[in-house]
Amino acid sequence: MEAFENVNKKFGFGCMRLPMKGDKVDTEEFSKMVDTFIENGFNYFDTAHGYLGGLSETAIKECLTSRYPRDQYILTDKLTNFFFKKEEDIRPFFESQLEACGVDYFDYYLMHAQSADNFAFFKKCHAYETALELKKEGKIRHFGISFHDRADVLEQILKEYPQIEAVQIQFNYLDYEDPAVESKKCYEVCCKYGKPVIVMEPVKGGNLVKLPDEARAVFDKLHGGSPAGYAIRFAAGFDGIRMVLSGMSSLEQMEDNISYMKDFQPLSKEEQEAVQKVTEIFQSQNMIQCTACRYCTAGCPKHISIPDLFACMNAKKIFHDWNTDYYYNNVHTVNNGKASDCIKCGKCEKACPQHLPIRKLLEDVAEEFEKGNE
Repeated sequence: MEAFENVNKKFGFGCMRLPMKGDKVDTEEFSKMVDTFIENGFNYFDTAHGYLGGLSETAIKECLTSRYPRDQYILTDKLTNFFFKKEEDIRPFFESQLEACGVDYFDYYLMHAQSADNFAFFKKCHAYETALELKKEGKIRHFGISFHDRADVLEQILKEYPQIEAVQIQFNYLDYEDPAVESKKCYEVCCKYGKPVIVMEPVKGGNLVKLPDEARAVFDKLHGGSPAGYAIRFAAGFDGIRMVLSGMSSLEQMEDNISYMKDFQPLSKEEQEAVQKVTEIFQSQNMIQCTACRYCTAGCPKHISIPDLFACMNAKKIFHDWNTDYYYNNVHTVNNGKASDCIKCGKCEKACPQHLPIRKLLEDVAEEFEKGNE
């Protein structure tokens, strides 16, 4: 069976962000969202063991796989470097993922967050070979990668492993020409090698939803449509892009997404011009390009909630949200480290898919929010 043959439409449910009740998934709300998603003709779900500290997989079992026949959904999971140290660890971990999700096989299984360093580690552990063996055994239907690095690294991986059937890349209008992310170049490499593309971060971790006033005014002139809609439709409009994922944490967000993806139409020329104007506005704002994936926080010895502190910085500098001082001092640093607690070990920067200079940025955050605390 060809990749994406049984996938309905171009829009998928990214389960990295889900409705929460405290530190638990709100399974009642998530079940409603799953039902709405499937009732509207969509069937692609994406997860990974690290999402929500393992809660994403188990919520999928409770709200999706235990409630629907296996042929009514497509499920993607991933092998992440945090959860194995050697080749012998991979199969037991994979089996635990099947059990957590309540399935006998994954439709797609991706080598997660591939970069030059990660790829070298995966090769050392024969991870690609192990996944391909699992495919032969019928426990994986399609084999692919998710990717965070330069386009030349992607090309190297695709040359070495032509068996790859799909590539998941970060792709949105703000990153399209960004030299740090190289969305356009990575997309072009996928096209060169004939690999279907799955898009992650089409709204850049929510940054393309909560727009600066000047940018929102550009879209408001179009008389209809949401900021998320323009971002997701931008990504879905490219040839070879077979799936656009969106992390949705409320039924309201899902209904908005469904409204323009159920019968998808690419951006009009007028809408494309508006997106270009908004891109230029963002580029003039000097925004911290954090997507809140939280890969940086796992190894932080000072337990600094880096994405939350960056969100405070963006909100204060770009969106003029003056409540951010309260959130910085009374929410995000009460039980976690302050920006000034950083010991500059660099673990966060090695884990960051966006290749952000996190240590320097934390200095800037400390200067902004802690200058009166000395």
